[in-house]
This record gives sequence, C-alpha cells and structure tokens, in this order.
Amino acid sequence: MHVTAPSGSDDRAWLALRSALWPDASENEHLAGMADAIARGHYVRLMVTPDRSAVGFVEASKRADYVNGTSSSPVAFLEGLYVVPAARRKGIARALVGSVVTWASQEGCSELASDALLDNLTAHLVHRALGFEETERVVYFRKALHEPDNRWRGP
Repeated sequence: MHVTAPSGSDDRAWLALRSALWPDASENEHLAGMADAIARGHYVRLMVTPDRSAVGFVEASKRADYVNGTSSSPVAFLEGLYVVPAARRKGIARALVGSVVTWASQEGCSELASDALLDNLTAHLVHRALGFEETERVVYFRKALHEPDNRWRGP
C-alpha cells in the first residue's frame, strides 16, 4: 500500500471515502468541500492498495487562528480521517497521520490538533492510539441574530 495525493478535486475515490465519513453531506457539498480543500492548499492523501483501491484518506489544514488546546501558531489540524472497515487495525490510520506529521513539520507547525464529537468514543480511542492527548471538552452555542423572536427583552 502507498499514500498518494488524490487525482484532483473531483477524485471519485476521495469522494466515496468522504461520503462514508460524513454521510449527511450531499455529493455536491462534498465536491465543493474537496475543491475548497485543494484551493486552500490543505494536505489531502489517500491510502491505496496495490490493486489501486483507496482504503483510507486524511485531510489536514494549517490554521493560524486559535486552535483549542494548543499553544502555538500555526497549528496543523486533522480535518478528517477515515479507513474503510475491512482495512482497519492494519496501521493505515497511523500511516496517514504520520504523513500529516511530516507535512506539518515541513510547514513549520509544532503541534497537530484534532477534534471529535463528545459521544464519538471510537474516535477518542483512535486519537489516543495515534498519540494525541485530550486537551479540553467544549460545547458550542449559537444565536441567530435576525429572527424576530430573538429580540432583547431586558433583564
């Protein structure tokens, strides 16, 4: 197996792997995200078998804004990591993340960060197995500013 870049922003293997990781997004949303990742210079790699089947992918970015739990800038950020179920527990995720570490170091980063949903315990275990340490837990909130029932009514 070897790690390789996708053939372009419309790579069908990359699209299939992304769709498996993020099934709630439409094909058009994935294609837009893929084009954006390439345009922004994100690090994207596929793990490909000798028969040219893609069995995993990783996407990483370089963030200059504050990244929770880090103390430097820029920080490499693991945006997505996926290995097809039949290929798991064979070192593929480790190899993909290792390639991100090499890229991030060459880009001047001293930290690699990531996130996972609070209830995604499998992702927590994978991160720990790959050498990540948990830094904090966060719940995000939002408030729509232009809906009529969100007017300030005072204390």
